[in-house]
Amino acid sequence: MTNDSDGTTPPGVDWDAQAAVFDDEPDHGLRDAGVRRAWARRLSSWLPARPGDVLDAGCGTGSLSLLAAEQGHRVTGVDRSPAMVERARAKLAGRDAVFLTGDAAAPPVGQQRFDAVLVRHVLWTLPDPGRALRHWRELLRPGGRLVLVEGVWGTVAPVGIPADRLTALLTPLAGRVRVERLSDDASLWGREVDDERYAVVAEPA
Repeated sequence: MTNDSDGTTPPGVDWDAQAAVFDDEPDHGLRDAGVRRAWARRLSSWLPARPGDVLDAGCGTGSLSLLAAEQGHRVTGVDRSPAMVERARAKLAGRDAVFLTGDAAAPPVGQQRFDAVLVRHVLWTLPDPGRALRHWRELLRPGGRLVLVEGVWGTVAPVGIPADRLTALLTPLAGRVRVERLSDDASLWGREVDDERYAVVAEPA
């Protein structure tokens, strides 16, 4: 979710129109080998060690879905944008992955349950992030985890969700919450950044 001014695209953007250029951002398309390795390394530390079922909520063009699949996980990706879903399906063609068009906050997965719910740069756009977190928690199998990559972007009019707010929302839902700062790892973003970027791994009690 990016634009030229502050690193983000505001809610309400036409994601179908953005799909064609979405992967141009280094941390979206992961086309640079170094950026790709950096995300793969982080993802392997956040997701379960054993291959399992991963829900990528707000999957975009499926770059993180692809990394998860390469690490042996079975992936279900959900995105509201049909154009994003189409690109994700093409990117993961032949892999153990399914992509659905739908709301990331309430994925259309029926009774399916997951070992991890992976969400990157989506929660801050939702009108009720607490409700989404509660729903995602319900989609976890026992021993499952939420993997949430978020941040606060911009200086003039910052947007996002600070880590302390997200951890507060998770307090009644998770027995263990780990915050990992990402701002100082330029290899993830393809450049130096000075805003707040982080990951939270939350394991419900």
